[in-house]
Amino acid sequence: MTDNLLLERDLGTPPEPTSASAWDWIVRQFGTVGPLPVLLVVAFGYFAVLAPTFATVTNIVDLLQRSVFLLLMASGQLLILITGGFDLSVAAVVSFVSIVGSQVMADAFLAGTGSSESAAVLLSLGVTILAGAVVGLANGLGVALLKINPFIVTLAVATILGGVTLIVSGGVTVGGLPDLYTREIASGGLLGVPWLVVLTAPVIVGLFVLTRYSVLGVHLYALGDNATAARIAGVRVDLVTILAYVMGSALVAYASWLLTARIGSGQPTMGGSYTMESLTAAIIGGASLRGGKGTIVGVFLGVIFMQILTNGMNLMQLDSNRQQIAIGAALVLAVLIDRLRTRARESSAAKLRSGHGR
Repeated sequence: MTDNLLLERDLGTPPEPTSASAWDWIVRQFGTVGPLPVLLVVAFGYFAVLAPTFATVTNIVDLLQRSVFLLLMASGQLLILITGGFDLSVAAVVSFVSIVGSQVMADAFLAGTGSSESAAVLLSLGVTILAGAVVGLANGLGVALLKINPFIVTLAVATILGGVTLIVSGGVTVGGLPDLYTREIASGGLLGVPWLVVLTAPVIVGLFVLTRYSVLGVHLYALGDNATAARIAGVRVDLVTILAYVMGSALVAYASWLLTARIGSGQPTMGGSYTMESLTAAIIGGASLRGGKGTIVGVFLGVIFMQILTNGMNLMQLDSNRQQIAIGAALVLAVLIDRLRTRARESSAAKLRSGHGR
């Protein structure tokens, strides 16, 4: 009997699980995955019971289609969050480029005939993304070169853009957009897949590859983990920071271009609460306000959770004020989860180092 016990110990036979080791496993999983899978199941079940039309195929398809806008915005927010910053100008960028892109498209469309419809749409897309990138460049230069806190820089840019948007638009919408844009792209599809999804999927796949397999992705995470160590290791910290803000705002601008097609006109107040929603979705999806954390897959799940929340409240006919309260509460929950996950990761790492967490 004694020989068998000694043999099991020498061969490294794992001990019987204890309540302590089970708890350590739960803590490790929470630090790695977070509570999002559970939140998704709970939210889906809750609204499926209270809103009978929520779980229908039609509503689910519409929910997924509407998710593309927030997914692009939250993905742009993720790139910035990974570096340890954040962007408060998302809503302002959405409204600004919606007006600029729509005005360029309308002017180009009205100035030509026939084939000018596709040319006007493509010109608008190029101008929209360029305008977003320029805003991101301004944010990035302020943070990286002028060393101003991201909160101050992006809030100032948001305030300036809000005023510029109202001046350029005169506070009115921009119409006269071609049917190729407002009907085909907004409501049409390719082989049964909506164009909004077709035009979003390659971008998300590209971001997945960039963050997971590219050198730039490694540098983004290194910067967020420890900027000083990253600089010593040869990372061009200022350039990487600027690129993160440029790409982030360009993604927001692209989302605005697709959203404008869905609405059918340029809107000077289209940004709404997208700043808070993009931050909430990214943080619930695993990004950290401290930087160095987050994945595109996590952001996708965070966006789905936010869309389930919004869609379910709409079907329950809750007024916008209550919806804002719910979204604000979700943001607080996201920040709390971020802190708890950080503590869980630190606790698990400490126990592994000491040899007690195995």
